[in-house]
Amino acid sequence: MSPKVFVSHASEDKDRFVLRFSERLRQNGIDAWLDKWEMLPGDSLVDKIFEEGIKEARAIIIVLSKFSVEKPWVREELNAAFVKRINNGSKLIPIVIDDCEVPEALKSTLWESITDLSAYDSSFDRVVASIYGANDKPPIGHPPEYVQSFAQSIGELNNIDSLVLRLSCEEVLNTKDVFVDPEHIFFKDGKPIVPEEELIDSLEILDNSGYIDFLRLLSGGVPSYQITTLGLTYTQKQLFPTITVRLKR
Repeated sequence: MSPKVFVSHASEDKDRFVLRFSERLRQNGIDAWLDKWEMLPGDSLVDKIFEEGIKEARAIIIVLSKFSVEKPWVREELNAAFVKRINNGSKLIPIVIDDCEVPEALKSTLWESITDLSAYDSSFDRVVASIYGANDKPPIGHPPEYVQSFAQSIGELNNIDSLVLRLSCEEVLNTKDVFVDPEHIFFKDGKPIVPEEELIDSLEILDNSGYIDFLRLLSGGVPSYQITTLGLTYTQKQLFPTITVRLKR
């Protein structure tokens, strides 16, 4: 069913803004409740506005202007809207169309300000999105490849440092050589599978911990490095307890 929305406003604002705004809401699948369309001679104001209009609305739009902020009737509708929001979780959407004092009760609610009553497409779209509960937040994609490779952490090392040390030791076990060329394991099609800055930071930490030994390059880039006996032994004990390897130097 189309979401029902009650539009609270002052009569002075009907022709200059509210009527066209409500028509646009209905054109976008929103059942805008407006007194002009809903009330006939002999109807009870209280029953129509508070029982049929506000009570059944998914959202209440409060049009704030230099006229409406002075209207006791609009304040009564605002009070009812607050009670409904507290009891039912309905949405309260203030729209400010004049330079006027926003009621204290609404100052903690994000409002939409419209300065040009003849051109307000972007504001209208935001109100419609709010009513439908939609947003333009991009969808969540897949995590980077190196994050998907996170597995068991090694000792006190974090995930990235553990990954760098584990892949380095796996390379050593495969090549039987303690010297590691990072181009072989951390780059794919010329692009780093681990962000280069993160990789260099991890190598610094592993070097300071005694797990690897490498020379810093003045020209930048990721240098080759050597797995120390401590690094290989420590990693083997945690991840490869059944493997013994002899290294060539």
